[in-house]
Amino acid sequence: MYAHSCNADGLSEGARNFKLPVTLGSGREIMNFTRRTLLAAVGAAAILVQPVAGFSKDLPRNMRMVIGSTSTGGDTYQAAAIVADALSDKLGINIKVDAVGAAAGFKALARDKRGTTIMMFHDFAYLAELYGGKGFENPFEAFTVGATVATNPANAYLVSKDSPYQNMSDILQAAVDGTRVRVAIQPGGVSEIGFSAMKNAANVMKPGAGENIVAVNTGSQSDKNQAMWDGLADVINGSIQANEQFTQLPEDDQKAMRFVWLTSTEATLKEAPEAGMGKLTRDAMLQYAEPETSVPLDENTDFTFDKEFFFIFNKDMDPELIDTIDGALAEIYDEGNIQEREKAAFFTPNFQPSAVAREHLREKRETYGKLIKDLDG
Repeated sequence: MYAHSCNADGLSEGARNFKLPVTLGSGREIMNFTRRTLLAAVGAAAILVQPVAGFSKDLPRNMRMVIGSTSTGGDTYQAAAIVADALSDKLGINIKVDAVGAAAGFKALARDKRGTTIMMFHDFAYLAELYGGKGFENPFEAFTVGATVATNPANAYLVSKDSPYQNMSDILQAAVDGTRVRVAIQPGGVSEIGFSAMKNAANVMKPGAGENIVAVNTGSQSDKNQAMWDGLADVINGSIQANEQFTQLPEDDQKAMRFVWLTSTEATLKEAPEAGMGKLTRDAMLQYAEPETSVPLDENTDFTFDKEFFFIFNKDMDPELIDTIDGALAEIYDEGNIQEREKAAFFTPNFQPSAVAREHLREKRETYGKLIKDLDG
């Protein structure tokens, strides 16, 4: 969505050439997040162009990269492993990915200001606190948020193949008409933000209609799938990676599903491989995303959500160590090999140096925080 390489100024193409949201032919504006002209903070850029070797002597020889997932087969581990391997080679140190989960990961990070523990996570890092998750803090206050590295464009919502709902318009209209629509989610983060967007969209269409979009709180993806198969949910949160296989089943199969919504922006999906994933091509994906599929944020703007992966550091970690990591990442993304690895794993390469990424992610937090607060209010 943003950057596939870096230039002489140390900033990625996406960071240098970002654009304000465009207006669709319908007059509806896509909810893209601007990176305010932090490029004025050329001090950060100047740091990035310094040779990595200039600071690498200060880095710990062994670093632990904790992630906010306990799975070694999920997208967080995949994204972290790709970046950890590239950084290890570039910096000449050993970086091990440790799948400890969100709460344990933040605790480990808070204890280590030497820089031997760093973290890779995604938007759950701030969404959990916005949703009132017990023990979660605002990461922009409790830690130092660093560079983004990749986006997973696959966050999705699905219905069973025999569902009466053909698309998101049907689902939202059902809520407006007073029908209770049950949505299986894992509460407190990425899984829930699209659910919040559905409730909000129904309210935009008719005040109070959001009450008819109700949560079925589950756990892992397998739990969400099972809720649909057991008839407990009308819609489930899923992903292209986890659920595409079920969309290929014949309609009379109890496990057969259909995509109805991909939350990513059109721009992010357009950077996915043309072949897509499985039998779902990129062109087919685009019909489930804005502007083809509209979930209103307000009267003028469509809701979108890109699941982005980024670094988080201990607040007291030596800033020079963070600068070294930023510089190494700039060189890695400038070389271009990591982009191919990320695309092969169905990630959209998305390198933004720390200063730019931090501002961008703060804006996301503010926008989604307002949505969550308005619904709670």
